[in-house]
Amino acid sequence: MSSLQLTKTKMKEGVWQGIITGLTDDDAKPKIEVTLEGIAVPDILLTYNQSADHWTLSVPIPARAIADGVQTLIISDSDTNTKIGHITLISGEALADDIRAEMDLLRAELDMLKSAFRRHCVETG
Repeated sequence: MSSLQLTKTKMKEGVWQGIITGLTDDDAKPKIEVTLEGIAVPDILLTYNQSADHWTLSVPIPARAIADGVQTLIISDSDTNTKIGHITLISGEALADDIRAEMDLLRAELDMLKSAFRRHCVETG
């Protein structure tokens, strides 16, 4: 079992970032592997933050992960071969039945109704 803990901080401009904690003082740089469909994701970056005493993990999202459906990148501790986190990307037609997509549609319809109601009030008032 891995003692590493991963906390997502942000995803911006195609790079996912998180913080890795749970190392003891004598531990060296953690050995992290990120895979998509069993293939290692290249160019991941681990940077040590001395003042905060944690590692920052940066994962560039590969172009092959940007596709219709659900894509999951697995983040693992290579020393213990244990999953410590994941990144899930959802796009395309898979969103059609997703509750979040439905909420966005409802919000758009509500905005349209609000503006129509306001216009009606101005015209009849």
